[in-house]
Amino acid sequence: MPDLQKGAELLLEVTDLNNLGCGVAHAPDGRAVFLAGAVAGDTVKAMMIKVNKTFAVGKVLAVVTPSAHRADGYCGAPASCGGCVYRYLTYEKELELKRELVLQMFRKAGLADVTVEVVQTTGVTKGYRNKAEYPITGGKNGLFGGFYAQKTHKVVPCNDCSLLPTVFGEILDTFCTFYTECGVLPYDEETGKGVIRHLYLRQGVGTGELMVCPVINSKFLPKEKEFVDALLQKFPQVTSVMINENTRRTNVVLGERYRTLYGKPYIEDVLCGKRFRIAPASFYQVNHDAAELLYRLAAARTGLDGKGLLLDLYCGAGTIGLSMAERATEVIGIEIVPAAVECANVNKALNGIENAHFYCGDAANAEGLLAPVEAERGPLRPDVVILDPPRKGCDRQLLEFLAARKVPRIVYVSCGPDTLARDCAILRARGYEIGAVTPVDLFPRTGHVESLVCLTRNKA
Repeated sequence: MPDLQKGAELLLEVTDLNNLGCGVAHAPDGRAVFLAGAVAGDTVKAMMIKVNKTFAVGKVLAVVTPSAHRADGYCGAPASCGGCVYRYLTYEKELELKRELVLQMFRKAGLADVTVEVVQTTGVTKGYRNKAEYPITGGKNGLFGGFYAQKTHKVVPCNDCSLLPTVFGEILDTFCTFYTECGVLPYDEETGKGVIRHLYLRQGVGTGELMVCPVINSKFLPKEKEFVDALLQKFPQVTSVMINENTRRTNVVLGERYRTLYGKPYIEDVLCGKRFRIAPASFYQVNHDAAELLYRLAAARTGLDGKGLLLDLYCGAGTIGLSMAERATEVIGIEIVPAAVECANVNKALNGIENAHFYCGDAANAEGLLAPVEAERGPLRPDVVILDPPRKGCDRQLLEFLAARKVPRIVYVSCGPDTLARDCAILRARGYEIGAVTPVDLFPRTGHVESLVCLTRNKA
């Protein structure tokens, strides 16, 4: 059998789809071939663009026989954008794959007996993101924004991303047209010259408020006042116009310095009936309605009915803990970022909540975690702990600390099913029963899935 060669064209049957959205087929010699834009069940004509000893990468030239799970036409953005890895798949099949991903991670962690429920979803797959960071570059017709092509820093033009609200694309066009006419140059990563780097947008879905924040390689943006006037004339719902200064030679989007051009240095949103203030750098769930669904499910798992101490770790700006404040006698939130703790206290005051208290602490420092709280008020005996860590999951010492404290109930919210399964295995070994895992689709059309589970301490 001849060797598989770069440039070879093959007719392939796609048998699987991975969580990066690539169809998986097999060459005649058995090597896996990964095919962006292919769906399990497709028969495709593909050209090999990368070949090594164990696998190959192909480019789909034509879909000869489409899969029953294929669904074209979701988004008008070029396929090279790469943001919606499941854009060619029916949503029903996407949900099945996400549940299967969570199942696989629990099996891999030795937890095959754990129940993984069907994925919960709002059913909304378009326009759900309340935040965008558009890189800005230039072409023969002036400035344009879009998204980086996969694994590159080449900007794919896009002002009609299906994940974003329509108004974001309209603001992007207005911004690029205004500064093209002003002759302002985009930032060049190779030379470090040019002014405009990104356009950062946020929306309060529950309030309609909008924040517009150009990111610039300078202290000032030319014609700032004129830009604000032009912006407000078209978009009166804009309540905040900020400038973010980022003069570093870095691919990090945002710098540390902000300046207010118009309105407030924040927007507000309503989530789970509570009002939250969102500063430019604040963490806030990007899918408002799905976040409400997730928080309602998490609140129910706490088992609290108006009494008990709820300890909210990795609490950020307090959104989870404050959304559950009525269920507890008291909520205590701990977060490592001082600015987030300040935001949490502002959000507490905005909602007139008196039974929540927030402290600065590092969840990775288990022994010192509760020190600032207990120094003020004595030993804590939480009835429920909420964990919502970053993708890397919890530090093992934290899990052992909670187990040693004999916390009766732990509600774990996770954006990484692999680390969730790993941490559940650690807690099971220390006397906790793992309840049903509920995946929640906060990020439709992408390869990410949120999950939550309640772990209950054995009484024995």
